[in-house]
Amino acid sequence: MTQARAFWSVAPGMGEIRPETLRQPADGEVLVRSIATGVSRGTEALVAAGRVPASQHAAMRAPLMGGDFPFPVKYGYCAVGRLASGARVFVLHPHQDVFLAPSAMCVPVPDAVPSHRAVLAANVETAVNIVWDAAPLVGERVSVIGAGVVGLATASLLARIPGAEVTVIDVDPSRAALAAQFGCRFALPADAPGEQELIVHASASEAGLRLALDRAAFEGRIVEASWYGDRSPSVPLGEAFHARRLRLIASQVGAIAAPMRGRRSYAQRLGLALDLLSDPAYDGLLDGPTAFDDLPSAMNRVLAPGGLCHVITYGNE
Repeated sequence: MTQARAFWSVAPGMGEIRPETLRQPADGEVLVRSIATGVSRGTEALVAAGRVPASQHAAMRAPLMGGDFPFPVKYGYCAVGRLASGARVFVLHPHQDVFLAPSAMCVPVPDAVPSHRAVLAANVETAVNIVWDAAPLVGERVSVIGAGVVGLATASLLARIPGAEVTVIDVDPSRAALAAQFGCRFALPADAPGEQELIVHASASEAGLRLALDRAAFEGRIVEASWYGDRSPSVPLGEAFHARRLRLIASQVGAIAAPMRGRRSYAQRLGLALDLLSDPAYDGLLDGPTAFDDLPSAMNRVLAPGGLCHVITYGNE
């Protein structure tokens, strides 16, 4: 038996570290000792606040989470750890110092990707799926509304499309430097360019979605990559929405985007995300670190608006 400790959300804004005893690995399982985990702010803030709608409890379960929504729940999906062989792997597992996982869910971390950066794999995987849903074209005018981790990761991929003019739009002017680091322009909402042929909305705000509808070109595509939890945004689908023949496309990482479904597995999509993280520019999407033992007292600060992907360390590098 192996003793482990895991972070649990137990009430709105409250968390604690709980001990648990791990059984011996079964066939097809491995023991993983955590090096680092990442706090995916958007989703984990909703989970920590108890704002996962009852209708979405099944859909929002992370693969290896513990407990049930709303509380108590052991949640997270950005873990990098080491196997007994010494190999580093990324696993969709909550914040825990040592854990069991199906070997099929352990995706090798490339040598070129440091452990702290590898915690971004789930966010970059989401960005990959968004880009697959968006099906960008060479030379398009593109905007990404919302310069959080997923928005910036998506912009970084769209900026690789030849001839694409990519503008990142956010209320925080300090995000301009990160946008530039990924080869993108930056604008505040009031200065957002119009006639955009492709817009990815990733701000999880009603104002951001309204802006997307306003700035889209005739027959423009708007990919809705936000998750609103238990909120229902009110948006103008009257007015010029139909006359301009706009297309509103939902993107969610739980299913592989239609253009690649049947062509790529979940493991291949995650492996692609890890390969993309060989670029040191992605270090700009990280903040922290915080020691795992300090997580209960630090989590509310970590989840405060404006943060990036916060790294949790375990002292096992």
